[in-house]
Amino acid sequence: MRFARRWSWVAVLVIGLALFYAVRRATLDTGNPNLIPSLILLGAAVVPMAFVAFLAGRRIEYGVSGGTLALTALVGGVIGVVTAGVLEYDTLHGLEVLPMVAVGLIEESAKLIAPLVLVFVLKPRKPADGLLIGVASGAGFATLETMGYAFVTLIQSKGDIGAVDDVLFLRGVLSPAAHMAWTGLTAAALWYAADRRWHTSAVARFVGIFVVAVALHTAWDSLGNTVAYAILAAVSLGLLGVTTHRLAARGYALAHA
Repeated sequence: MRFARRWSWVAVLVIGLALFYAVRRATLDTGNPNLIPSLILLGAAVVPMAFVAFLAGRRIEYGVSGGTLALTALVGGVIGVVTAGVLEYDTLHGLEVLPMVAVGLIEESAKLIAPLVLVFVLKPRKPADGLLIGVASGAGFATLETMGYAFVTLIQSKGDIGAVDDVLFLRGVLSPAAHMAWTGLTAAALWYAADRRWHTSAVARFVGIFVVAVALHTAWDSLGNTVAYAILAAVSLGLLGVTTHRLAARGYALAHA
């Protein structure tokens, strides 16, 4: 059972990529535009889903179900994208310019709406649950955002599937190190604060990690080059990896106390 959980992400990735290739091949062979939504959906969702499965397979003790994670990805992603879109539009309309720090603040806050609701609904509150729920919410947001970018690229390129492939590949590969990592870190800190009954130090820790997530997001949007992406991705995934390791160690210690 543990082996299957640990390596389930490989099955998700392989099957997802196989389905994407099959739809892509059919689209190119037939020229049927009805297949394009399926192509974009698969291309945007495969890597985020595989990454959620990857983290769920690590040696962390969590109690949240797969159904809850799927619902969080769907509802959290939709709420996050809609909220961020409206707030960014209003900010741009009011200021006539949208600073990158405002984008980071708005989107990191929007992705936390679903985790913030769930932290008061789900019990017991385990930081590991918060990590997975945050990653799932970030996955939903990243998937829907990527679909939007791919659709716009499709229109602007006048139906160039190759251009759409480039967008799906780049944003798919980078999504675990961006939206998913940042929301996973902040949601884990949120759950930790709830687990500590909102103690001042725990809340301060959450605020500090949220500020770091916004700073990473702002830097990501502002710099926009391969070297910067590589550095920021390494930092983001490194922080997520350290957090996952600590949660795994904490769960092991509690289980054998």
